[in-house]
Amino acid sequence: MADDAHRDGPPPFDRPFDGADTKQRVYGAVLHAREPMTAAEIADSADCSEESARTHLSFYADLGIVIHHDGRPARYERNDDYFEWRRMNELANDHTVDELQARVSDLTDQIEAYREEYDADSPADVDVLDYDAAHVDDVYADLGDWATAIEERRLHERARQKATSSTASSHS
Repeated sequence: MADDAHRDGPPPFDRPFDGADTKQRVYGAVLHAREPMTAAEIADSADCSEESARTHLSFYADLGIVIHHDGRPARYERNDDYFEWRRMNELANDHTVDELQARVSDLTDQIEAYREEYDADSPADVDVLDYDAAHVDDVYADLGDWATAIEERRLHERARQKATSSTASSHS
């Protein structure tokens, strides 16, 4: 019974890709990396051979998912621009122009409310030490939500622009 419960839940935190094939484990290792890593480091994290890691890393570099840095040893890192592009395209494909515009408007309202509440133009302009200790956690949560709203608005606006240009070109 305990084994069934474990299979239905999330994988263990230290090995989130257990059971996945090598290609998926290498992908996961790159996604979780916070800085460029060697093929050996990625292989260790993905629990595979260094040669196998290199093969998959080369494939991901060709797709633009991974950035390959020449050197001795070569290093690899996640291409954040690729993931941003992918997210923007998903938004443009999954939502209408009107839905995207509404979301941009909602996010703009949310951002303006934070600006007014904290009398600041951006989360970076807020000095958390100006607040008493009992409210610091709430301020940090607000600043995180504010920063997320700014980023989401930017992505939704890019998606709206893409969807608008796609709609316009298909009606020409």
